[in-house]
Amino acid sequence: MDLHALFSALVLGIVEGLTEFLPVSSTGHLILAGALLDFNDERGKLFEIVIQSGAILAVCWEYRQRIGHVLGNLTTEAAAQRFAANLIIAFLPLAILGLLFGTAIKAHLFNAPVVATTFILGGFIILWAERREHRIRIDSVDDITALDALKLGLAQALALIPGTSRSGATIIGGLLFGLSRKAATEFSFFLAIPILILASVYQLYKERALLVTHDLGMWLVGFLAAFASAFLCVRWLLRYIAHHDFTLFAWYRIAFGLLILVTWHFGWVAWN
Repeated sequence: MDLHALFSALVLGIVEGLTEFLPVSSTGHLILAGALLDFNDERGKLFEIVIQSGAILAVCWEYRQRIGHVLGNLTTEAAAQRFAANLIIAFLPLAILGLLFGTAIKAHLFNAPVVATTFILGGFIILWAERREHRIRIDSVDDITALDALKLGLAQALALIPGTSRSGATIIGGLLFGLSRKAATEFSFFLAIPILILASVYQLYKERALLVTHDLGMWLVGFLAAFASAFLCVRWLLRYIAHHDFTLFAWYRIAFGLLILVTWHFGWVAWN
């Protein structure tokens, strides 16, 4: 058994779970962690899909009652229909722009300088957003309108740039559009479910030739690590935002981005 692969799977699974739903960019962290672990080849890219699935399952489990209620009442309840419609509306901008520009973005922007720069810029945007006066008009995801969902979807589409953070763009966009921290955060969780599921299925189909039983142990370790860390992270974040803002994550992004730029510039770390 390849111990390096199992260790890499454990580390990357934890990284995915801890960063997927925080405003710090899971993609950026996985690119950089994969570079350090020498696990950014095609096999590593396929593995990222597997651990994303673990993170998705954690959110589905945390909100299983809400998801079950929506699915069970989709044909009879107006609130369930509105909730599902809002997710579809918010999903479309990222899906359309991803299909149009995803290949070009992966070819030209998935590198350490870009990731580090967007980490830093994203941090300053969070600081700016948190220092603005918050005028909350939406305190629950049930109060989000179709127009709000479209705005949130457009904000989320910025996450196509690696290092931006899908959840961060959605959450901060939500704050700017008048959502409470709890409503913006929870909507980013719910919105992640269809996006990550469809992206995972699509990528697994494209990379199906790389699916081999030899890697099953590695996939299982990464999947379980991502599920456990994401589950704990989601619960922690909901408690955290009840009493704190997102300033901590802003300073983390800035410090981490500067660390990447410095180590890349001086060649101390080969951020490939």
